[in-house]
Amino acid sequence: MAEDLYSELGVSKTAKAGEITKAYRKLAKKLHPDLNPGDKAAEDRFKKISHAYSILKDPDKRGQYDRGEIDASGQERPEARYYREHAGGPEGARYRSSAGFEDMGDFSDLFGDMFTGARGGRRGGAQFSMRGQDAQYHLDINFLDAVNGTKTRITLPDGGTLDVTIPPGVSEGQVLRLKGKGMPGMGEGPPGDALVEIGVRGHPVFTREGSDIVVEVPISFDEAVLGGKVEVPTISGRVAVTVPAGSNSGQTLRLKGRGVKGKGDQLVKLTVMMPETIHDDLKRFAEDWRKSHAYDPRSKLKEQA
Repeated sequence: MAEDLYSELGVSKTAKAGEITKAYRKLAKKLHPDLNPGDKAAEDRFKKISHAYSILKDPDKRGQYDRGEIDASGQERPEARYYREHAGGPEGARYRSSAGFEDMGDFSDLFGDMFTGARGGRRGGAQFSMRGQDAQYHLDINFLDAVNGTKTRITLPDGGTLDVTIPPGVSEGQVLRLKGKGMPGMGEGPPGDALVEIGVRGHPVFTREGSDIVVEVPISFDEAVLGGKVEVPTISGRVAVTVPAGSNSGQTLRLKGRGVKGKGDQLVKLTVMMPETIHDDLKRFAEDWRKSHAYDPRSKLKEQA
């Protein structure tokens, strides 16, 4: 994991939120695995910038990072006496377990006088029991896995594994509780739970607003004027969408039921893109149009100002 999240994105520590988002999107569009099939270096780099962005885009987490309250992995910096941190596991997975009894010695020494007795060294067979500690994890997942749900596996510090089912629609910072998958209990005490905090990596195309998925789709000048069918990416595949004649930049088309968990919608925000080269025939057409059909698109703005 990068030691400096700002350097990972190529921005300064004083960068505004918009600059951070712009830098991330520029890198993501270049490094996304879909655009670099089989390129492990690009995939690893994409994971790193996505993780950096997941922290720096959040004002609270960014503040904690700037103050040194969390490290570059997003992990809190607790006093060593109370937590043990372990390396290992898959990229994006971190492990932390409570350990508040290092200085208390052996429990049998601590409670031995209380329970020593007639049978088996215990009075009346009594035995000290305590519920196991909860184990805390942080797991970064891809945007589409968070939206559509998935199954993954965390490798634990002792070499064991923990299977995690990610429900569709899980959100950034949500904590999944896995009953009985934490630290073992003492005596007849039950084991603790595993608490898995989810981090969601950004996506170069999609963003999320509640249960809705938002995607910006560029359309050509002639598509805006004449309308037509354009292909649009969705979280479940590409679909053909009808662009109405006379569409403008900023106009939003709504695809019902194509949002998170089938409850939200997909919002297609149109952006009219002029050709990179303005040919002479288009220039002549625009000049003739201006002479005979001139209009002021800013008239309402002037009225309201």
